Amino acid sequence: MGLTLRLAWRNLWRHPRRTLLTTGAMVFSNVILVFVISMQVGMYQLMIDNSLRATTGHLQVQARGYQEEEKIRQTIPAVEALAAELRSTLRLETIAPRGEAFALVSSEERSYGVQIQGVVPARERLVSSLPGLVAEGRYLADPDTPGIVVGRVLARNLKVAVGDELTLLGSGRDGSFAAAVAPVVGILESGNSDIDRGLAQLPLHFFQATFAMGSAGHRVVVLAPDLFQTPRLVKEARAALPAGEDLVVLDWQALVPGLKQAIQADLSSALFMYAVLVVLVGFSVMNTQLMSVLERTKEFGIVMALGVSPGRLARLVLLETTTMGLLGFLTGVVLGAVLVLWFAVHGLTFPGLAEMAGEFNLPGRIYLDLSAPGLLVGPSMVLLASALATLYPMTRLFRMAPVEAMGAA
Repeated sequence: MGLTLRLAWRNLWRHPRRTLLTTGAMVFSNVILVFVISMQVGMYQLMIDNSLRATTGHLQVQARGYQEEEKIRQTIPAVEALAAELRSTLRLETIAPRGEAFALVSSEERSYGVQIQGVVPARERLVSSLPGLVAEGRYLADPDTPGIVVGRVLARNLKVAVGDELTLLGSGRDGSFAAAVAPVVGILESGNSDIDRGLAQLPLHFFQATFAMGSAGHRVVVLAPDLFQTPRLVKEARAALPAGEDLVVLDWQALVPGLKQAIQADLSSALFMYAVLVVLVGFSVMNTQLMSVLERTKEFGIVMALGVSPGRLARLVLLETTTMGLLGFLTGVVLGAVLVLWFAVHGLTFPGLAEMAGEFNLPGRIYLDLSAPGLLVGPSMVLLASALATLYPMTRLFRMAPVEAMGAA
């Protein structure tokens, strides 16, 4: 093997320009793949994080069946007590209780059906980005004091401003008639049409009194420190649920299935583009090795006449490609890691991105994700494609007749 490796290394540098060009193409492709994959993973994490921080959280505790039916009777008894228990068990402060109901919200001129959320303002600030998106007025300040925060589109449709009063009409948990009057204390602008058009928030205790909830609620929202801690927190939260209560713990994939599907669709199109780049590199390697084999036809014919098997020559050609591929792999990974590390620390931005993101309370930079999959998946695909591309030049060796090969010009 040592002799074969030395021969492979020597053969690579018989034409240094061709070897450097082919290796350079592999290095360039590897750096591009490392950078783009790391940026894509970083964007996915930003997309997931910002989506979950709006209203959903990374996981929630609900009554069984509430996610599918959303009936006001499907409640969590003593929702604030359960939230406090989970904060202690999970050793996490970013946990908040919520109540939900559907109601008709009326101004002096118009009425619209919206989803009403009852929240604890101080806790809601820890799990949701909505409190930071209030464009006019202020956010809710007290869980007991009447007040309502509505979206920009809903406020425009109702023709109300901060200080105006809205009337809420709906059904209580016990089937009773629910009605209340609350002043508009804030108007939020999230950039999400569903939220801006169809969501209003009340203080939790005021919500519970209005909809005859007692101490019950519908969700306990948990915001994890990062996405990768979600499975552990789900397991611990399930273990902490009170016995005898028909409650479930759902992670973000169950809560927002459309988000996962959108990422999978985007990833599928990206994989197609990556495959095109890898195939182009594979053809480049195949062309290089085919030229190398054709140039050495007479040489191969002589050594085959001396008793060297075609299989050994094929292994030599494969080792040449593998050596060249490993050079491109290692160099590309190192250069790609340096590039990704820079943008992982300093972030990547585009003209106008910071201004646009600031309007929606989002970070103005994309931070690349420096991870083993991001560094290795792309270069590994290139290395594998290079090895597969050598199969065609290798097959010529098995069809080569020594006498004819020695007579080649």
